[in-house]
Amino acid sequence: MTLAEELKARGLVEDFSAPVEQILSQNRTVYVGVDPTADSMHVGHLVPILLMKRLGAVGHKLIFLVGGATGMIGDPKEKGERTMLDEETIAANTRALKAQLKSVLGETKFEMVDNADWLGQVKLIPFLRDVGKHFTVNNLIKREIIKKRLENPDDSISYTEFTYALLQGLDFLTLNEKYRCDLQVGASDQWTNILSGVDLIRKKLGKDAYAFTVPLVTDSTGKKFGKSEGNAVWLDTKKTSPFQFYQFWINLPDEDVEKYLKVYTFLPLEEITVLMDKHKAAPAEREAQETLARLVTEIVHGPAAAAQVAAATDALFGGTPFSGLSAEARTVALAEAPSIELTKQDIEGGSPLSEILVKGGLASSKSDVRRLIEGRGIFLNDFAIENPDQKIFPGDLPGGHALIRKGKQGVLVLVLK
Repeated sequence: MTLAEELKARGLVEDFSAPVEQILSQNRTVYVGVDPTADSMHVGHLVPILLMKRLGAVGHKLIFLVGGATGMIGDPKEKGERTMLDEETIAANTRALKAQLKSVLGETKFEMVDNADWLGQVKLIPFLRDVGKHFTVNNLIKREIIKKRLENPDDSISYTEFTYALLQGLDFLTLNEKYRCDLQVGASDQWTNILSGVDLIRKKLGKDAYAFTVPLVTDSTGKKFGKSEGNAVWLDTKKTSPFQFYQFWINLPDEDVEKYLKVYTFLPLEEITVLMDKHKAAPAEREAQETLARLVTEIVHGPAAAAQVAAATDALFGGTPFSGLSAEARTVALAEAPSIELTKQDIEGGSPLSEILVKGGLASSKSDVRRLIEGRGIFLNDFAIENPDQKIFPGDLPGGHALIRKGKQGVLVLVLK
């Protein structure tokens, strides 16, 4: 299978300026851009980044462009103008994104550039003559997002954001002249902006340049991942911890797993087919979700963090005894799961489980506790509680910890101090 065939089989090709087989028939210099509108990327950004990693693995030269200049303008979105960020914030965000790119790409070779280096030097009159002259307002206002904004007088678009496509076109032209970059990739919602560069290179230099996009990956409600949608799963550990990151993938519905395995992992397609056959035979085992969660967490946070959060997850929601966790995995579990600290004095003579459940938020009242226990919905260290008047004693906390489960998802860790 050629790379073009594999990308299509993985669902990684949406729009293209020429057949992908033709585009990838020779080694090219390819770039993708990301604007520093936040101090972290999210899983939506991860798709084109991993596409670049695939391209780099077969010999294409990679350029990652961080939009230090375009980030100050803002790519038009469907509703409302973007918040204008100051130079200090843009610079801090740019540093953070560069560090994340290096972390995700690992040993993959790439060049990193910042379009502030050239767009910051552009003068108005030469820009209007040399770039603006090659774009017609007639075509720009036909672009889907701009068209929507123009049709709503209460949500009109500023001239600032209207010029974004010209700036992105100039980026591609500049990279073509400086680095012989002749291919741009990105997400499908950037397709018309990406074409701006292809057209500008052809009109200004009389040369062919190419582009193709990956489909937008959406959440279970059909929304694209992003800050503006409020559903971003961040790559930054301060915004989305490795544990929370892992939970996102492992809790995906069955219908999304195969698509995400193809897009977000480097697992061979044949192995994905075998894995999905096993998953369909025993979906309750969630082996496909566990594989996806482990592989993507390894890419973003490293194998050690992935192993720790996987172990913590299995202890909290699976079958691993909490007392059997490594010190690192236990630290993860205690940081992420709700917990209550108990002293020996608290439980020496036995502390009512009902009070602990209410205090820990697993039950709303003692009568709720009774209902849950009678329905066999409460487990202490994997043993179903049958007595509503059960008490907790020091022996129930081997190793100084105990785990209470409510059904499949509710958990509470007891910590002996």
